[in-house]
Amino acid sequence: MTRVLEDVERAEDTALTRAAQRGDATALGLLLERHRPGMRAVALSLLGPGPDVDDVMQDAALVALRRIGDVRDPAAVGAWLRMVVRNGSRTALRAARRTEPLAEVPLPPALTTPEHVLDKHALRDWIWEAVEELSPALRLPVVLRYFSTGVTSYQQIAEACGIPVGTVRSRLNQARAGLARALEATAAGAHEDARRRTEEGWLEVHETLAAAERGEYDKVVADRYTPDVTLLSAGRRLGGSGLLVAGMEGDLSAGVRQHPANVIAGRSLVVWEMDLANPPDAPDHCPPGVAWIMTLEGGRIDRVSLYHTPRPASTVQATA
Repeated sequence: MTRVLEDVERAEDTALTRAAQRGDATALGLLLERHRPGMRAVALSLLGPGPDVDDVMQDAALVALRRIGDVRDPAAVGAWLRMVVRNGSRTALRAARRTEPLAEVPLPPALTTPEHVLDKHALRDWIWEAVEELSPALRLPVVLRYFSTGVTSYQQIAEACGIPVGTVRSRLNQARAGLARALEATAAGAHEDARRRTEEGWLEVHETLAAAERGEYDKVVADRYTPDVTLLSAGRRLGGSGLLVAGMEGDLSAGVRQHPANVIAGRSLVVWEMDLANPPDAPDHCPPGVAWIMTLEGGRIDRVSLYHTPRPASTVQATA
């Protein structure tokens, strides 16, 4: 009898997983409810009772939403969900010990990014529509946390947004609750094509860099940015369009080149993650990378926040 029940459960898991991978939100919700006790048991065994368990469970649900298309054996989806919780719990433990994890969000295998995974299954447009329903203050931390590749830890998000780490945690908690409500409210609606926006985002970043190489970045700013665009770093205003142009031209003159590594493109928020290549004669001119975090108003960029990837510790010590 036990074997028969196990076979039935595996068959149900298979059917629900395949439906979820086709974009059936109800099927995904049923999967999470079926396996919630086992997922919670894993979190409790690693973290003990406390608020971290709820955080990890909420994170796991969002990771499952984005990555259900990664499940290759639908019958084993329960083990996959418990693995997501286990990874999240270990990340929480590392953070509690004040050590910076390599990644606080379970990521796909090497050579892929969350955006690539998002493009793999039919839920992607629904997710983005729900993200757009969040307030700007909640939208930015959640997009960086779950969709960027280099600005995912609480500390990195805090530095990029110019807010305390505690505020990041609070906003992410609010955002997760808001996403749950928005996802439920928008499940039956028509959503824009996230893949199209992403493709347009990649095209725009390459066109922008090419124009800058030609000395025409000022034309890009005039065309695609609002007249009163604001440049920020760590939440502090640095200047406007003039500083944007001067900064880009100064880096190019110094031999620094930017290479796009990841593009996140929503209706109201766009993030370009760049690798920075310094000239051979000035290898420490710029940090190894930068994220351009841009908010849009009426289809034009009105705020640009720059977050620079910290230099490796050995480089900092050598130059100190």
